[in-house]
Order: sequence, then C-alpha cells, then structure tokens
Amino acid sequence: MQSPFSQSAQALGVDFGTSNSTVGWLRPGQPALLPLEDGKVTLPSVVFFNYDDDLHYFGRRALADYLEGYEGRLMRSLKSLLGSSLIDGQTEVQGKAVPFRQLLGAFIGELRQRAERLAGRPFEAAVFGRPVHFVDDDPKADALAETTLAETARAVGFREVSFQYEPIAAAFDYESTLAREELVLIADIGGGTSDFSLVRLSPARHDRLDRLDDILANGGVHIGGTDFDKYLSLAAAMPLLGYRSRLKNNSEVPSSYYFNLATWHTINFVYSRKIWTELQDVYRDALERDRLNRLLSLIEQRAGHWLAIQVEEVKIALSQADTATLTLDRLEAGLAPLIGRELFEQATVPLVDQVAATVNSLLNQAGIKADQVDTVFFTGGCSGVPALRHRIAAQLPQARQVEGDLFGSIGAGLAIEAAKRYG
Repeated sequence: MQSPFSQSAQALGVDFGTSNSTVGWLRPGQPALLPLEDGKVTLPSVVFFNYDDDLHYFGRRALADYLEGYEGRLMRSLKSLLGSSLIDGQTEVQGKAVPFRQLLGAFIGELRQRAERLAGRPFEAAVFGRPVHFVDDDPKADALAETTLAETARAVGFREVSFQYEPIAAAFDYESTLAREELVLIADIGGGTSDFSLVRLSPARHDRLDRLDDILANGGVHIGGTDFDKYLSLAAAMPLLGYRSRLKNNSEVPSSYYFNLATWHTINFVYSRKIWTELQDVYRDALERDRLNRLLSLIEQRAGHWLAIQVEEVKIALSQADTATLTLDRLEAGLAPLIGRELFEQATVPLVDQVAATVNSLLNQAGIKADQVDTVFFTGGCSGVPALRHRIAAQLPQARQVEGDLFGSIGAGLAIEAAKRYG
C-alpha cells in the first residue's frame, strides 16, 4: 500500500508480533512498511545471545547464528510473555540473570532504532497493535499486558504510545483498496492469537477519525500459529523422543519436558541442571531408551529451538502439500519421518473448533447473520492453514474470500492510524 497523505507522518505504526514484527510510516507515494532487515519488511521476533562474540542479534541474523551452531541462547515469542506470570521472571544468559522485561525492551528498542535509521529522523509517538485479548477471560491480566507493553515502549524512547486492535488496523489497510461499502469480517490469525472484527468499510468512511459506529463487534481467542506448532510437535515429533512412552512401573514418562519443548517461549526451561538430573533417573526406568536417547541428545545440544523450527517448516509446507518430511537427522542419522496433512489436521481439531466458536460468538454479539457478511479478509501468517481457512469460510458461505498481505496488513493499517492520530 502506498500512502495517499500529502506529507510524511509524525508517528509510527508498530506491529509487534509473536513470530514477526513490522513498522509502518506513511509518506507521500511510498510503501507504508519500512524494510527492517535485508530489504524485507518483516523482522522475526527473535533475540539470540551469541556467546562466541558476547553480542546479541535480532531477526534473521539471530536465527542464522543459532542454526549455524554458535553457542548461545535463543529467545522467541516474547510477546507471549505479556499478561502471563512469566513476564516478571528471568532467564540465564552466560551465568547472568536477564529479566524478561529487559528482553522485551531490547526488541522494541531495536524496532524503533531501525525505523529511525531508515527514516533519517527520530520518532517519539507510535500506535502499537494489540490483540483483542492478550489473555482470554481475564480482564485484569489483559489490562496489565497492555500496560506492560506501553511502559516498555516509553522506556525505549516513545513519549506518546497508544493502541489499536490488530484486526481493526488490518481493516483500515483493506479499506484503502475499496470502491464501495462492504460488511467485512477481518480474520487476523497470527503467531499468538486469532482476532476478529466485524466492520463496515467504504471509501466514504476512510478519512473519518471516529469509526466506533462502523465497528460492529470485536472478538478473539489466544490461539495462533505457535499453538499449531505445539500441537503438531506433540503429535509428530515428541513421540519420537519418548512422549507417552512407558516406564518400568507402566506409568508414562513425565509429559512436562515435552510440553516445554513444544512451546516456543518455554523451550529454555528444559536446559536446567535440575531437569538434566531428573532425566537421568527417568532414563534408567524407561522401557524405550532409544527414544529417550534422542531427548537427551536434543537437550545436551540445546537444540530445542532447532526442533521447533523443523516442526514449523513442516506446518508451513502442509499448507501447500499433502505430506512433508520432518528432518531430524541432527538427533539420529536418517531420522526423517513423512508427516501427512491428515495427522496435522487431526491434532489441531481442538484449536480449529475454538477459533470457529469465536467467529460464531462474534456474529451473535453483532446480531448479524452469516449471509449478511460480504467479505472475509484473511491476514496473519496462520490464516494460511487450510483447515482453519476452510472452516471459517464454511461459516460464511456467501462471503467472498480476500487474502491480504499476511504479514503486512496490520502494520500498514497501524501506520494509517498513526498518521490520523498524530499528524
């Protein structure tokens, strides 16, 4: 999207995402999103502490260093910490305790610095995107999550910080392309949340500052791409490492190790000495030691994020193909099971059901029948999962389906909002 505004905006739109982040800045005749890394508008929301050179890196550089085998600590899905008790915790980096709030600030600060370098000017105001619910069914925790993000943004130099729901931002981006009025369901299914807004959009409404009357309903659930990664990992990868295998007393190997490894923001929890000692005892009682050998090898190599990346790549591949290979030769030579889409879809039925229930609730909240919706606008990387998209489309069979920029619509919409609010 190119900006129709006659002068450059004074503020940024910041989409701090669970998996990827973007920054938008409106300028006459220019793309809304800034190229944050290697000419690409997305910056993966990743921090890697490289022990070899005692520095930390962000984005694709961080992932590349980790995958190349540099000694260090990788942190991903930092946004998932917001609203949880973990936000006041810390992680160990080269024997030093680093608060999670500090890591959050480092990444938000990096977004601001890159934007200022690209723009050649400072920015003191920003509109940040936020999910409809940081935390489901807990208004106090949800408010705390927004407050934490606002405090973090101010601490890195933004004097004025405000928020817009991410699906509403995506709606404003889509609206800039319309020639007539439409009733649109915005389906923003990202790395951490699935957010929906039912909005009346039209060219005549585009320049209005007050759009409350056009927003019929907002809804969301704390389910996103990282949850699909987790369920796929538990179904396809973790059994190869001993998940649900038995001990000599016929009980199962404790599942907590596998759940932590399958969840992006808790992977580092399995690297403690306490866990390693526990696993030695588990190994002695295990009936399938070959599987536990793979688990021990993974932890010894601190390769949990590597495994999560392999699973994520299979998830992405299964959005286009019926099968994909899960390459695990780092754990055992020749270990490369073929994963079918059917297994993925069976494993994630509970997630799809919850998302579908959220859409139904949204329509009921707005008092809108399915056949009244003109368009479903899909954005967010996880909206490309076929079972999820088909389920939502089936709920609104008469609505046309439009795919936005899966990783850029929100940031572009936030840039529009920032120009309206701050000039």
